[in-house]
Amino acid sequence: MNEWWRSAVVYQVYPRSYQDDNGDGVGDLKGITRRLDHIAGLGVDCIWLSPIFASPQADMGYDVSDYKAVDPLFGDLEDFDTLIQAAHARGLKVIVDQVLSHTSDQHAWFQQSRKSRDRGNDKADWYVWADPLPDGSPPTNWHSHFGGPAWEFDPQRGQYYLHNFLASQPDLNFHNPDVVDAILETCKFWLDRGLDGFRLDTVNYYFHDQKLRSNPPAQAKPQVMATDLYGMQNNIYNKTRPENLKFLERLRRLTDQYPDIMMVGEVGEMGHRSIEIMGEYTAGTSRLHMAYSFAMLGPDFNAEHFRNCIEGFQRGAPDGHPYWSFSNHDVPRQVSRWAQYAVSEDAMARLACAMLMSFEGTIGIYQGEELGQIETELTFEELTDPPAIRYWPAVKGRDGCRTPMVWEKDAPNAGFSTGTPWLPVKAPQAARAVDQQGEGSIMAFYKDVMARRKASPALTRGTTTFISLPEPILAFTRHTEEETITCVFNLSPDPLVIRVVGAPIVTLSNAATLNERRLALDGNGFVYLSHDAKITLTKD
Repeated sequence: MNEWWRSAVVYQVYPRSYQDDNGDGVGDLKGITRRLDHIAGLGVDCIWLSPIFASPQADMGYDVSDYKAVDPLFGDLEDFDTLIQAAHARGLKVIVDQVLSHTSDQHAWFQQSRKSRDRGNDKADWYVWADPLPDGSPPTNWHSHFGGPAWEFDPQRGQYYLHNFLASQPDLNFHNPDVVDAILETCKFWLDRGLDGFRLDTVNYYFHDQKLRSNPPAQAKPQVMATDLYGMQNNIYNKTRPENLKFLERLRRLTDQYPDIMMVGEVGEMGHRSIEIMGEYTAGTSRLHMAYSFAMLGPDFNAEHFRNCIEGFQRGAPDGHPYWSFSNHDVPRQVSRWAQYAVSEDAMARLACAMLMSFEGTIGIYQGEELGQIETELTFEELTDPPAIRYWPAVKGRDGCRTPMVWEKDAPNAGFSTGTPWLPVKAPQAARAVDQQGEGSIMAFYKDVMARRKASPALTRGTTTFISLPEPILAFTRHTEEETITCVFNLSPDPLVIRVVGAPIVTLSNAATLNERRLALDGNGFVYLSHDAKITLTKD
């Protein structure tokens, strides 16, 4: 079997913001197809499409109303098939977001389920329904990610239903085998159309505690905000249940019937526990091919943090496979998120690229990162995210990282659309358009580093050994029998000097000089060192 995914770079496309082909202000499948040469030209291996299924778009497609239909906003099944064929012709794999833990409340399954709890209703038990407590309150203390209780009362049934996200996103009851069969059948539908795999949204949310036990309070909550009710609990009964593993094994048996399929799961968990779950879900060859968490998608930017993430996965899943990324559609863009550690936006963009491409495992990049794109400053009136998320402190929702891709600096809407974009294209973003990315640009740097990664045995499949150096230095070797590369990164805006024992050759550097056994790194400087003999780095 061709395990192409093990050293792959996956490029996430947010369809509504990539390229609008019909002028309605929203990106679509035909637009993505039109821009495939840009994606292929970067040197990536795979495209991850955020949700394209039929949806009322209450949560931008993460509320599916029909698992077997393309939302008309993006096109139709013919457009999807054309995109797959065109991508494959360019050597690109394609995976899509599968949102299996919940549906839209407009899905036919839920509409039927809410009609009655009678045995004659064949979908009565397809969602998580529960009676009120004697005082009429919800059956558990579980909270929704998007604010408030995770239970919504439905007068038609006289019961509460569970929703871990919006009230319009009811959770499916995976304890019902008919639900599991139906979900697997929808996955098969897309595999039969030539899809290369899935990105599984909230992969640890499929099962809930059947005893409906309330969650205990969080043991430690120094960073929990007063508005974050979800973070005030230790969420052990509403997600990451042991039954999840059996379902993943059954899903893997389905995908193994097709050649070269890949599944990557999004682990919705914070802290070190997320790394442990990544290990559990990718252990062996019967579960996910790989998984990622939000461990590297937050504000932490220090050597200890990155080392703990990678070594934690190594310890917890020696035979598992990680997927590392710094940005996606849910978090502020990395260049802006880590601005306090940066000499400049461009310096951080290059440092982040060099770091990520040196990590062991599969790599994910989010559209626009190849341009060094920054977070878009939006007014409250410009936001489209669900209202509860708009009030997240210091975030203003997720729209700032979802604004349209920019293609031509001086074209209307930077070439994204001839209509009015669903989110505005602003001048700071347009200034980083693709047509401005010439020689020496951030995009040229991304292409160069990805090409180096692909050509290097050490960077694609080498083992990682960390070198103990004080903050703010992150240093490690990637090693195979053919090659050893030492990677050194200065995670601060201040210059520093490291002593080198050995005779390495500099193969990639930015703001770094090596002479007389002294390696000088400017702020956000980095270097890849190639060598035959082992070298030693010490702080000067």
